[in-house]
Amino acid sequence: MTQRSIFAGRTPTVIIKAGTSVTVEGWDSDRVLAETDARAGLKVETRSEGEIGRARAAVGDRVLFDLRLKLPGGRENESSGEAIEIQISGNGKARIPEGSRVKVYAGRNAEVSAIRGGVAIVAGGDVRVHNIRSLVHASSGGSIDMEFETIEGDEAKFEAGRDLRLYVRDLTSARFIVSDLGGYWEGVIGAGKVAVRLKAGGDVTLVTDQKVEAIPPNYLMGQIERPSAGSDSP
Repeated sequence: MTQRSIFAGRTPTVIIKAGTSVTVEGWDSDRVLAETDARAGLKVETRSEGEIGRARAAVGDRVLFDLRLKLPGGRENESSGEAIEIQISGNGKARIPEGSRVKVYAGRNAEVSAIRGGVAIVAGGDVRVHNIRSLVHASSGGSIDMEFETIEGDEAKFEAGRDLRLYVRDLTSARFIVSDLGGYWEGVIGAGKVAVRLKAGGDVTLVTDQKVEAIPPNYLMGQIERPSAGSDSP
């Protein structure tokens, strides 16, 4: 196993690029620790955010993704600070300070937990998010299972190639705009302050303890569940 660690402070920006799958966990530390079993190895370094404006991951001659990076909060290619960049050629794991802002790009699956800063994820396979404060953006070629505390700002967008499940614990005023296997529907809780756009190639499941009202003129509703007693706590 190859392992690298670097001092990062308590609230760094961390950018993780994995050729296949990656697990990211927050921990009570001021260091970033990354490890992989991949023979091609692992790279961890500090760079300016402007230097890493494009994320590219490949295995051999196959490019898994090649795209522009967007910081949590919607800013692109910001050069005013430094970021910790982790490059993993295959599968890997990263432990990062729990106050981090983190962007994860995985060729296959990504799982992120225990982060108190903003999180953004792009993955070719499945995405699982739990016990984090805020998910800024998530896009996957597979399924997405999201459970987090709040949405920052007045709009959020999540897209999955297969099923999508969303549970935002502290969300009492939102309008949901949903497009899934069953068609298009909209619902609102409270005053509908936050616009949440959900798109899936499979089924969208909205998990909430709030009352969801159907929006006219069609009054269509999709799949809505109540949170279970075993849901993650923040």
